[in-house]
Amino acid sequence: MDEGSQTKVSRGAANDSALIAQITDTHVGFEPEAGDEEFNYLRLRMALDHLLEQHVHPDLLILSGDIADKGRRKSYQQVRKAITGIPFPVHVMTGNHDSRKALLEAFPECPTIARDDGKVFAQYALEAGGLRILCLDTLQHGRHGGAFCEVRARWLSNELAAHPDTPTLIMMHHPPVITGIDWMDPRPHEAWLARFAGAIEGHSQIVSIACGHLHRPVAASHGALPVTITPAVAPAVSLDLRPVDFFNADGRGIVDAEPPGYSLHRWKNGRLVTHFQPVGDWTRLATYTENLEAMMRGLDAERK
Repeated sequence: MDEGSQTKVSRGAANDSALIAQITDTHVGFEPEAGDEEFNYLRLRMALDHLLEQHVHPDLLILSGDIADKGRRKSYQQVRKAITGIPFPVHVMTGNHDSRKALLEAFPECPTIARDDGKVFAQYALEAGGLRILCLDTLQHGRHGGAFCEVRARWLSNELAAHPDTPTLIMMHHPPVITGIDWMDPRPHEAWLARFAGAIEGHSQIVSIACGHLHRPVAASHGALPVTITPAVAPAVSLDLRPVDFFNADGRGIVDAEPPGYSLHRWKNGRLVTHFQPVGDWTRLATYTENLEAMMRGLDAERK
């Protein structure tokens, strides 16, 4: 199939299913002297514990970038320790705070593609329950925003062209959308946005794009494609949709200690649904006891 050509895509067999967990923006090492008592590391442990307490475990977990706050080797070793013993595969991705070299040293099993200079990008494909997952590397060292060069774009386009009939989820750290949080957003003219858009153009097997970076739960769109942004494990970016004057500090909130969160992407019968899950202690107001059986039976009867 030629790049960019159109194809009719089967949305998966009736028994295809997968549950993909996404944890993002852990920023371990923000307080390096705190070790295992660091605020962000404890929040990561909370998120992992909550995920493991779910009655339905995911088929895999993806840590989608900004794993370490300052790209230190020790921080990656801490994260490696935190995920030891997890009973499903864990995959890592790069974010703008990461060191690609240190991340790959700590996670040598992470697949890579070759760069023009002989080095590598942490960019690869996964498969789960009839769904193909393309994990992109949007890191450019020294840059806070996203990057997506010709090498990465060509790989993405080729991967999509090689599997035109397989439903595909794209995962990337940096959202390729403008959300209105001005100081975190890319500008529409940035070249990497156009390069990414060109790489996915015409590939109708893409079902969604899942991102991190923004430290907030967000639902958006890229053309006709849904985009989800998973909330961070590290503290949240404050929700303020006013434009920013970059030469006049106005006292607005920048970071809030909202609870950590993660996402579950549920692929079932050709449809992808994303659940955003906050993590913390709160009061449960109802449980399924005998008192609620009549209500449950009524709800079920309506669907029949």
